[in-house]
This record gives sequence, C-alpha cells and structure tokens, in this order.
Amino acid sequence: MEVSGGPAVRRVSSTSSTTTVFPSDSRPPPVKPVQVTVVTAQDLKSIKSDVSVTLVRAEYNGVFLGDSSKTDVSPNGTANYNFTTSFEGSPDGPNSLDDIATKPVLLTVIEVLQREKRQKKKTVPLGQAVVDLLPLLQGQCSFNVSAPLYAVPTSPVESLQPEAKGGLEVTVCTEEPLLSAEQLSNGNLLSVTLEAAYSVPEAFAPAGPRQNYMACLQVPAAGEELPLLFKNGILKLAGEKEPLPRPKKWPLADVMAPGALSIPNSFIVGGPYEDEDGELNKREDEEFRIQAESTKRIVWDMERRCYLDPAAAVILQKRIAECWYWPVEVCRMSVASPGKGKTNKADKGDEHKQIFSHGVAYVNVVPLLCPGVKQIRGAFRVFAYQDSEVFEKTKIQHSVFRDLRTKLSLTKEGFLTPGISPPLSRPVPTKAQKEDKEKITKDKDSNGRAVEDYHKHVTSIAVAILSEYHERFGKRLPDRGAMDHQTLEEQKCQLNARLNSSGKYFAFKEKLKYAVVKIVREKYLKTTAFESQEQLQEFLSELYVYLVDQMHVVLNQLLCEEEAAAPVPPSRTTKEQLWLFAREAEVNKDYKLATHYHQQRLAQDQHNIQCWVDYGAFCLLFKETTKAQECFRQALSLDPHHIQSLLLCGVVAAILQHYEEAEVFLEDACCLEPSSIVAWTLSGLFYELKDNNIQAEMAFREAKKLLQAQLATERSIPAAAEGEGGETPISDGSASPGPEKRSPEGVPDGSADELAEVVEPALGPEEENSAPEAAPEAPSPGSGLNQRPCTIFMKTVEFLMKVNAIQFVRMALAHELLSVQGWPSCAYYLALAQTYLLEEEFSKCEECLGEALRTDYANPNVWAQKGHLGYLRRDFSEAKEYYERAISFVEDAEDMHSIYLRLGSVYLEDGEYGQAKQTYLLACKNSASCLTWLGVGIACYRLQEMLEAEDALSEANALNNTNAEVWGYLTLICLHGGRRLEAEQCYKYTLKLGLTNEPLLQEIRAAQHRLGFGDPSL
Repeated sequence: MEVSGGPAVRRVSSTSSTTTVFPSDSRPPPVKPVQVTVVTAQDLKSIKSDVSVTLVRAEYNGVFLGDSSKTDVSPNGTANYNFTTSFEGSPDGPNSLDDIATKPVLLTVIEVLQREKRQKKKTVPLGQAVVDLLPLLQGQCSFNVSAPLYAVPTSPVESLQPEAKGGLEVTVCTEEPLLSAEQLSNGNLLSVTLEAAYSVPEAFAPAGPRQNYMACLQVPAAGEELPLLFKNGILKLAGEKEPLPRPKKWPLADVMAPGALSIPNSFIVGGPYEDEDGELNKREDEEFRIQAESTKRIVWDMERRCYLDPAAAVILQKRIAECWYWPVEVCRMSVASPGKGKTNKADKGDEHKQIFSHGVAYVNVVPLLCPGVKQIRGAFRVFAYQDSEVFEKTKIQHSVFRDLRTKLSLTKEGFLTPGISPPLSRPVPTKAQKEDKEKITKDKDSNGRAVEDYHKHVTSIAVAILSEYHERFGKRLPDRGAMDHQTLEEQKCQLNARLNSSGKYFAFKEKLKYAVVKIVREKYLKTTAFESQEQLQEFLSELYVYLVDQMHVVLNQLLCEEEAAAPVPPSRTTKEQLWLFAREAEVNKDYKLATHYHQQRLAQDQHNIQCWVDYGAFCLLFKETTKAQECFRQALSLDPHHIQSLLLCGVVAAILQHYEEAEVFLEDACCLEPSSIVAWTLSGLFYELKDNNIQAEMAFREAKKLLQAQLATERSIPAAAEGEGGETPISDGSASPGPEKRSPEGVPDGSADELAEVVEPALGPEEENSAPEAAPEAPSPGSGLNQRPCTIFMKTVEFLMKVNAIQFVRMALAHELLSVQGWPSCAYYLALAQTYLLEEEFSKCEECLGEALRTDYANPNVWAQKGHLGYLRRDFSEAKEYYERAISFVEDAEDMHSIYLRLGSVYLEDGEYGQAKQTYLLACKNSASCLTWLGVGIACYRLQEMLEAEDALSEANALNNTNAEVWGYLTLICLHGGRRLEAEQCYKYTLKLGLTNEPLLQEIRAAQHRLGFGDPSL
C-alpha cells in the first residue's frame, strides 16, 4: 500500500541479545574509569607514503580526551604511541551504560607537518578508527582490538589511495566490571537496525533546501520512553541495489573518515524474503520487493543500541505483551543552509521545523517473547501518521518527532549528535512566554485530535449500521423512488431491535463513549465535578447540541459525497484466524457458525482464491454441491490458470453428472500442467465413471510414468551427492494425510495454501518426494509413521480428502486396493476410516481403524481417529485414552488442534481441571482461538484461580465477543469479586447472546440469589 505522505516499504531488523553472566556479587561504584591505551599504529605509509611524524587524538561522546606525544613513523609505516587516556563511566552521568553500548571511542591519527614548509596548518588529519566498547557490557574487564584505520578524504592527495587503510592496536580496560552480576544475568541489550525505506514518493525529493530523512521509535524504560533516532538518511535514485553483505553504521555525525562509520564485525547479510518476520514476504510480493530495492530509496544502514537494566528489561517484556506493535516513525525535515550574518525568518522558525511526509510503520515485536528468539527482521509497510490510528494500534498518544522537534539540533550549523549543544540562533524566550506558547499549542492540538477522533468513530459506526441495514433489507437503488414513511418506520424499528438483541447497540455506545469523554476533557476542559444539578443540565445541553452538530457534519460528508464511502476499519481478526474458527465450528458440528466465519473471510478479501476454495470444500462437507460449484467457479474466475480450481470444478461437475463440463475442466488442467500426477489420476477416474476404459487407462499410465520419473530423479540427486557409500533416503512425507502436512506451527492453515501444499508438489517431478506405485513397502525408520510409499491413487486421495470429495475418494481407494501387492497400507485404511467417520458409519470406521493399527501400531493419526470416534460416540473414557496416546508420540498427529480441544473438554467433564488447563494452554500455544482461551478460563475458574481465569476469558472475548459462554463465566468471576456493575453488564450480554448452557445459567442465577446482586431484576 502506497501512501503519499511516506514510503511504502521499509526494512527494519531488531535484535535482542542477552548478556553473559559474570560471577561477581559486588555492586559497582557510581563512577568507574574506563582506560583506553593506543599501543601502535601500523601501515601508515599505505595511507600516505611520505608521512614522518604523527600523533593520535582520542575522543569519546563528543568530549576531547587528549593527544599523544609526537611520534616518528618508521620506514615500514609503524608508530609506537603507548598513549593512555581515560574517561569516567557512570550509570546516571554523561557516559552512561547506554552511551557505552551505542557510542565508540573515536581515534584520529594526525600528521604533524614540518615547520620549514611554512604552512598555516601545522597538523593534518590522516586517518580515523573507532573502538566498540560493547565487550565491557558483556562482563569483560579488558580486551584488545586491532581497529582498522580509514583514510580521511581531506588529507593531502599526492599519493593518497582512497581505499588504503592501516590499523591501530588498542587496549581497553577497567579496574572492575561495569555491571554487577545481577545486571549481567537479568539485563539485556536491544539493538535496532534500520536498513532503508523503499518505494518512496516523489514528495520525498522536493526541490529547494537540503532535506534530512529521519526515523525514530520509542523503547519503554523504567523511567521514561527512550527514543532511538536515526538521522541523515541518504536519498538514492534508481540504480543497482545495495550489496550484501554490507557493514552497519554508527549513528555518528562528527566523523571525518566515512569508512570509520562502519561498525566492526557487524554486517547486514540479507536473506530470502520468505524467511523474514515482517510483511511483504509472500511469493507474490517478491517482484515488487526486487523492483523497489533498485529504484528511488532512502538508505540508513544504521544500528542503534540500548542497554536495558533488569527493571527496564521487565518493563519491555510487559509492554510487548500488552501491545504487540511498536510504531516506527519516518519523516523528512528541511535543513537551513549555513550562512553568516543576521538570521532570517526561516532561521527563526527553525526550532519549530515543520515535519513533512510523516509516516509510521507498525512492527510486530511479539516474537521476541518466544523462547530462543533473539532477532526479528523484515519489511513493513508505512502508512500516513494518524494519531487515532497509532493510539488504537500501539496505545501511544504522541509522536516522537513532535515531542523532540525542538531537540533535533536542526540549526544553521547542521545536524549535531546528542550531547553537543548547538549555538543559539536567536534569543531564548522567557520561561513564562515559553509555557504560555506551549500551553496554547497543546490545547489546540488536543482539541483538534479529540474532534477528529469523534468524527472517525461516528463514521465507523455509521458505516457499520448502514452495512447492517443493507444486509437485512438490501440496497435500494436511487431510481426506485422514495420509500413511504410507514415502511421506513417499520424498518427502523426492526433495525433497532436487531441492534439491541445482538449487543451491537451497546458496543457502538461504548465505542463512542471514550471519544465523547475526550471532547469533554480536551475541548471543554472539564475534569471536575459540577456544583449543582442545574449546572450539569446546562452543560449536558450544550454538549448535546455540539455533538449532534458534529455528527451531522460527518454524516453529510459520508452520505452526500459522490466518492466512495469511507471503509469500515479493518478487522483485527485475520483470515488465518477465521479459518481456524471455521474449522473449530466444523469439528463441533456447528455448521451455521462455520458458514458465518467462511463468509467473514470472503468479506475481508473477495479476491483471495484460497478463501473461495475453502468455502467450497466446506459446502461439499454437508452435500451442498451446487453452492460448492459456485465457489470453485468464482475461484477459477479470479485465475483461469489455477490448477486446483480447475480440478475442483471438474470434480464437482462430475458429481452433478455434468460430464461435458467436467471433461473440459479436467482436460484444461492436464494441458496447463502436464506434469501434475493428481490431474491425470482424476482424469482417469472421471473417464472410468463414464465407462471409457481406454481413456482411463491412458490417463493412469501417464500418471504412473510421471511418478516413476520423479522417483528416478529423486534417487539420482542424493546418489550423486553422497557417493557410493551414501544411503538414499526413503520418503514418507506424501504417503498419507500425516503430520508432515501440518503448517509450521502445528495448525492446519487454511489460508496458508494447505491445499496447495498437497497439490503443488505433484505438479512437477522436481518437487515430489514419493515412490512409484509398485514399489515395495519401506517404512521410515524411527518416524513412528510406517507408511507405504505413496501411489498415484493415494496422492489423489490426499488431495480429495482436503476438499471433502468423498465420492471420488471411494473410487480412488478402490483402485488403490486393486493395485497394491499384499496387504493394503495403513494410509489406505486411515483414509477409508475418515470417509466413514464423516458419514457417521461408526462400526465400519472402527473396523478400518483396527486394520490400520494392525498395519502400523505407532501411527499417531490412527490413535487420533480412534479418539474422534469415541468422542462422537460419547464414549469419553475411551476417547480420553486414545487422545492421550496420540499426543504421547514424538511426532504430532495431523490435526492436533481438534485433539487438544476435545481432550480438554473431556478433562473438564471429568473434573480434571489441572489437566484441562495444561491441555488448553498447549492448544493456545499452537493456535490460539476463543475456544482454547475459554477452556483455559473455565479450568482456572474451577481451580479458584480467578485472576488467571479473567485474563484467559478476556483473551477469548478479544477473539470473539459474541460467545455467550465467555460472558457467562465473566459474570461468575465478577460476582465472586463483588463487582456489581460489571456483573450486571456481563449478565446482560449473556442473555442477549442466548446462552444455551443450562447448567451454567443455573449456576449464575444461584450465585446472584446467594450474593444478592448481578441481576437487574433483583
């Protein structure tokens, strides 16, 4: 998404590396000297061949530390300085631990010119080197380093080679560690690297004064927010992309040698886009990323570090848990050219420099809380900075750039590093003048933001109500004339009743309440109680008139403009979560709710092929074949070359006995992808259905030929790589719907192309990992899933089971039974059992699972299916036994989410609340949903762990606020906590949403009668 106010893509990497523990129990003194010794310089002749006398100058944090004595340079370019200097490190002083983490020691080698040359300058800078002090924060008391010496471009150029560089041998030491043992073990180091902003708009390169491109983010700390500022971004026009790897740069501005800005042993290495943690990392984004990285861009390649003491590390973790997204702001500011004489108006206004092209990227930092994760890296979209949107997503109420605008050192003298005071360009205002000006500006900004937030909330609610009206009564076209008053009033009453019964009216009111409170505080500056009832009524009347006027302004803009209406704010529920919720509803046989979730996915993105395919597969589950056909055709209309959609259209047409259509679809699939085993096998099954045995045999023969060619290619690659002594690995990945087809986090990912994961490997011989149809049985040793190598029919069965095409599954399984040598495989019996389970033929399902166990006793999928069978039979003791066995294996079963949900419910039913809590927490870890957190909440409530129960139920409510059972248990918690108002509100929602759990409803009412509150009717 491109926004005119800022770049469309930015790449940020964030690293959190834990410091090592130093065995020391003594607390550090407030001030500790850090001693720096420059021993020798080497290869000075490579920088300048005729250099004879030099000295070295040391600086740290903008402070001059001292010069060495003048030293002669030997013929081989060596100079022995043995120069020692020091500075004081203090936790709260000018050289804090944060300074030591992010600022290096700057060493400058200076040539001393001979007096007889009679030059005005007696010294000339020759080269610069930097020394990173990070080892001092990792428990070391001393370290030696060979710092590269980079030539200063302004040096004499008689024999200067720009790439030439020497080196400085440097020793850094302290008398005792800078950090105590407690700080080392519990502190942390946060580093943030900002690489570049890509696809920047034309507004980022305006004609006129020089621009400074900056980015900034806030780091939560124990005292206050610490801003990490990235300045002096370089605007690059179209050309070759930056090389990889390339060094990261220090955030310094007073370095004469550009090469000295490079951080030693710290590089940007890049990597595949798919391995990144951010956005725009899908395969379809690759072309855009490659193109953007070679067009106009702003490059920083800068790293900022921040030392976090134990208290700050805890606060950081807490903030990440509370708010997942960190805002990274980006902007440009114009820089006044340096000049002499009087200041002009532009100079006078420099302190309040305008911010242009102000954008923000939202970086999800939650992965840093996962065990073992020390780094996240990725590209993130940049949006125009809007206060309300930033607050809604990050809970941050102010912009860093606006707060630091007067502190960014944007004066006539250029950009200065923090810690160096710039010369004043105009008189300093008095304290009273400054406070008055800041108060007026703040009041105006706050007032404007409050009204803007109110407008946005009214717009959002109006759009939602309009959508509700269109869903219930349909859209009325302008040419159909005006509606009569009676009909309009009837529709209004029905709409009001629907909004009240569904709880949406209360939700809208709560959403608008905070915007109104903000207006009262910011516009009317009313924060105290009223002195009389008359004063209150007068204020309410004035407020009501103002709010209604503002509402009319918004509605007129919304309904009277010819442009498209403002969209409803995007849902926080992703397509992946909605697919998971739909899958849970399918497992619970709640097809109405599953339909709702599938339709929500389509409403979010009607151009997503996978959403249409998933909905069509769901329709096939309960025999709505015509609707499934519509879904698959819609998917095909989005991409006529989509192989899965072509195959599914052919399968559904064959089920509906539209044989001519089916033949066209299947032939198109085989022509578009002639290397697809599934396409040829489905064609053979279709021709057999038409009694065209010749065509069927030809299609099967082609599929077998492709499978054998794939195996031959597969065997030749490891044989060539490993030599004669190597072993050819035996495939077990594509034999059956086993656990290897799970998504990386153990969750069936409907929108992450789970269907494509089954079909696409069969589309080309280079991607398939299988054995030919007639290959002998060869289990994968140690896997626990002893599967016969996959045949063309089992490949097709795996694809068909994903889309619930049971009729074709039975045909493929019949061919598998005829083609095998010896006993059928475990995969055969497991697939057949699944078809019987879907049709609730429990006795046949049990027979098939028994045969599957005799074939492969260690297959967790078989035990999982036996658990499902017992659960559907309501034999919960048997289901619990089989589920426990399924999760005890090293390798997970295919659908662990359903296993955890059902096993947790069995534990709750049996009163094993501790086991239920642990099981539901495992489900939350893999794929959190409303039902998983509800299970955790119920278990904690029964264990009398009220705080944990409320936290879990709040998580469940955030994922789905229409679950009546969640509101029911929240009611019980509020009742036991003595929270009267909240108990009544939760109880109202429980009734409005229609709680069907009668024992829970009776428990709530019993608690209300016992405590004497919680029911408005009491």
